[in-house]
Amino acid sequence: MLSYQHLYHAGNLADVHKHALLAWSLDYLTRKDKPLTYMESHAGRGLYDLGAPEAVKTGEAAKGIALAEGWFPADHPYSRALRQTRAERGQNAYPGSPLIAGHLLRESDTIHLCELHPQERAALDYAVAPFGAHVHAEEGLAKAVSICPPTPRRGMLLIDPSYEIKTDYEVLPKVIGQIARKWNVGIIALWYPILTAAPHLPMIRALRANHPEALVHEVTFPPAREGHRMTGSGMFVINPPFGIADEAKRLTARFRSL
Repeated sequence: MLSYQHLYHAGNLADVHKHALLAWSLDYLTRKDKPLTYMESHAGRGLYDLGAPEAVKTGEAAKGIALAEGWFPADHPYSRALRQTRAERGQNAYPGSPLIAGHLLRESDTIHLCELHPQERAALDYAVAPFGAHVHAEEGLAKAVSICPPTPRRGMLLIDPSYEIKTDYEVLPKVIGQIARKWNVGIIALWYPILTAAPHLPMIRALRANHPEALVHEVTFPPAREGHRMTGSGMFVINPPFGIADEAKRLTARFRSL
């Protein structure tokens, strides 16, 4: 559980998919002049150097954000977060979801981030320090259950595990159901990889059965390199914000152009 480090994969096409929908959702939430809560169960380090040897080694960013950045107009919230991150941290900097949230949310909003990996958490503390986020060295799903319903009650939870633990696929529908019952107004977004063996399918069937009104959006793309098992990215969103389906359709068209 503590071995995964996202630096090898930062800025890949799955990140483009996930972060574009996340940024759009947070921008939508901030259009209303009411404070909100944003939570992440698996936050990572929050900020990534795409020039680092780990990122260069896999080449996933070169086949990800480097190709896809032109898909988004300058005023898209994802573009704004990318631009602000580079202005502050350098041209090779890429914002993880905590930094995207930090750039798009307001001082009146509350941010809770969970990360167990000690080195990743130390980097996360540094990355989000300007935003006053609460960083927790706790298991993220259990923390989300304990916080919900949060204060403020409006808001969003991003669940983005590494899926290194195979039981995640079985556990997630149960935990998400528990969170949704406690926080019936919250936007609950689960990211999942689409792998060649398709281990996500039973999980999504269970989630669909329990949350039939949720948005399910999947995109596919070529493997980042020969033998790479990830061929797509999925987002399951409970209480999807109004208009996100249109943004999802726009992304579908872009990914089909690859």
